[in-house]
Amino acid sequence: MFSKEEAAKLRKEFWTSFGKSFPRKWLLYNTKIKGFTFKFVADKKKAMVCLDIEHPDEIANELLYDQMLSLKVLLEIEIPEIIFNEAYELESGKIIRRIYVPFDDTFNIHNKNTWRNCYEFYVDEMSKLELFFYEYEDFINQAI
Repeated sequence: MFSKEEAAKLRKEFWTSFGKSFPRKWLLYNTKIKGFTFKFVADKKKAMVCLDIEHPDEIANELLYDQMLSLKVLLEIEIPEIIFNEAYELESGKIIRRIYVPFDDTFNIHNKNTWRNCYEFYVDEMSKLELFFYEYEDFINQAI
């Protein structure tokens, strides 16, 4: 068990190490679509790459998610293990629409032996998500 300070230090080291090992500018929040963001997630039990849809306007949320659903078959060709969840609950209790790829290997952000495989997963899967977004960006933008 780690103290809060030790756990925070390990989390910071995890992300710093990722950035140094794979120096690259990721799309993440720069989609130019409000409430439509790509994220890397890592905690004590899981890691994943995500596309989160959390527009402040619920109708825009629905439209963006529906637009992505219309591309689901195409996205599944590129990333067969992708999961669409229209009611994903965050640790905070907030419900969002999340499209994500879970890391299926053993992972714990507090175990450095699991980091390298996770980093490689991040690079592979986020690159696929970003390429897909760039290919269909104009279509996705038509939703709102």
